[in-house]
Amino acid sequence: MSKANLLDRRSVVAGLLAGRHEAIVVGGLGASTYDIAAAGDHDRNFYLWGAMGGAVMIGLGVALAQPDLPVVVITGDGEMLMGIGSLATVGLQKPGNLTIVVLDNEVYGETGGQASHTAGNVDLVGVARACGISDARAVATMADIEAFAPSMQNVSSGPRFVSIKIDAANLERVLSSRDGQFTVTRIRGSLGFGPI
Repeated sequence: MSKANLLDRRSVVAGLLAGRHEAIVVGGLGASTYDIAAAGDHDRNFYLWGAMGGAVMIGLGVALAQPDLPVVVITGDGEMLMGIGSLATVGLQKPGNLTIVVLDNEVYGETGGQASHTAGNVDLVGVARACGISDARAVATMADIEAFAPSMQNVSSGPRFVSIKIDAANLERVLSSRDGQFTVTRIRGSLGFGPI
């Protein structure tokens, strides 16, 4: 934990992905993608570069297409705010295999650290519940993370939404391949499909 009693983002993501098994992990714009790469590159990581607001909808599409596999979206509060309507679609579709994790540092880290709406009165957990995602919660400790992580493997009890307050540290960027065709081909190969 940092001096402000907030969790370290890299420790949170590493803890969530430690037992990922065959999960497909979609990383949101910027820091969450760097955090996923820092936890270890994997054939089933789908990194977004510049698709702000799209992570949850991409995760939903993958979850619907691959209902027998766990799908985890890890994104930030700024991107979740940009794509807030996606929660309504997830709430209607109710994919049992989808988990949405929001790393909430209460700032728009990619544009200079301006305060995001979650620094004010916006409650993303409340929004998720209002959109029909009944398993929506905030977690605040690494013990909570460790207890929650195994539930991401359950492909029938979702969707799940978790908001985690993290510190706003500007960490070193850990870059994976930025070649979109490579990323898509690699994921398709890991799922038993040929190249496009």
